[in-house]
Amino acid sequence: MVRDGRPTAVWWTAVVTQPSNRHAPLRTCVGCRQRAARGELLRVVARSGFDGQDDSWYVAPDPAGSAPGRGAHLHPTDTCLARAERSRAFVRALRHDAGARGPLHLQRLRDHLAAAAAPRPNENGSISS
Repeated sequence: MVRDGRPTAVWWTAVVTQPSNRHAPLRTCVGCRQRAARGELLRVVARSGFDGQDDSWYVAPDPAGSAPGRGAHLHPTDTCLARAERSRAFVRALRHDAGARGPLHLQRLRDHLAAAAAPRPNENGSISS
């Protein structure tokens, strides 16, 4: 920078930026219709072959979120599961044609939620919640 024909020192500082608050992807729970971070919700997908029958379909939990196919998200609570079942939200969200494919069974999803809510024993054998 030149001022009055003489060079002057340029003082500058490095710009310090705040760490970016990366937003977690948001998904909508099919039961309560509330938006939540993807990590708070359980992804479910439709699968065929319930009880060894090739022509029946069921809702399968996908905790890793990597199963192929169209998925829906649900809070892992009995309340949201009951609301989703009552409003037939799984059929709509998974685009399952119940007329051509038959109904969606929810027993495996219920079993998964019950197992996740059950207290687990510690290393020493005592049960903690």
